[in-house]
Amino acid sequence: MHIVTITKSTPDTAAPVEVDAAGNVTWGDAPVVVNPWDEYAIEEALRLREAHGGSVTVISVGPELDNDALKHGVAMGCDAPLRIWDDALDGADAFGLARAAAAAIAQMGDVALVITGKEAVDVNTDALHLGLARALGWPALTFVSRIVEIDPEARTITIERLIEEGRQVVASRLPAVLSVVKDINEPRYPSFKGVRIAARTEIPVRSLADLGLSGDEVGGAAARTRRTAIYNPPQEAAALELIAAGSAAEAASLLVDKLIAEGVV
Repeated sequence: MHIVTITKSTPDTAAPVEVDAAGNVTWGDAPVVVNPWDEYAIEEALRLREAHGGSVTVISVGPELDNDALKHGVAMGCDAPLRIWDDALDGADAFGLARAAAAAIAQMGDVALVITGKEAVDVNTDALHLGLARALGWPALTFVSRIVEIDPEARTITIERLIEEGRQVVASRLPAVLSVVKDINEPRYPSFKGVRIAARTEIPVRSLADLGLSGDEVGGAAARTRRTAIYNPPQEAAALELIAAGSAAEAASLLVDKLIAEGVV
C-alpha cells in the first residue's frame, strides 16, 4: 500500500510574529521546525505501513526551506521525499498548493491514501487536505482521531472522527484523503539511524512544468485567498472618561446619554 503524507517547515510557535506596512506576515530570523500537526500524519502513515506493508512518500510544496521538514520525515522512517517548487508558486494559496501536490500524486498512480495534519500552524488554515481531495476526486475524511479498520485488498477504510458532538464513525472507499488530529497517536522520535539516512538523502524537486501545470493555474496570480494581518491587528487608541454623579441612577442616565451621543446605542 502506497501512502503519501504532506509536510512543511513552519516557524517555531514561540516565534514573534510581525506584520509589515504592506500587511505581509513575517517571522524574521526565527528558527523553523516541522509543522507540528504533520508529525501525527507521518506517524500514522508509518504505522499503517508497518501493519500492511508498502511504502510512504513524504511531499512538500514549498521552497528549499521545506527540505528540513522532508528530512525530518525521512528521519522518522518515510521511504522517499519529494519537494515541489516553482517560482510561479510564490504567493500561491492553499488551493493552488493542493493542486500542485495532487498532480504529483496522480503521476505516482498507485497511491491508496493521503494523510495530512489538521492544519498548518503558520497560517492556521485547514484547506490543503480539502483542496487535495477536490483535485484528486477522492473522499475527504477530516478530523480523524482513529483508523478503526483498513482493508487494502478491498480498498475500504473505516475511521473515527472527533467532532463537537462526540465521535463519529465513517466508512469510505479508497483511495481517500485523511486529515488527522493529535488524539490519533504519539509521534515517534527520529532514530539515530534515521537521522543519518536523512542527512545523506537527496531531495528531488519537481517544477510545475514537470507536473503539467502553469503558474496561471496554481501560482500566486491565481490565488483566491491572501495572508492578512491577523496575528497583530492594528491597535486602536482609546480614551477613558470618568462619569461623576451623585447616585448610581444618575450615573446610569448620564452613561446612556453619552452612548446615544456617540452612536453606540
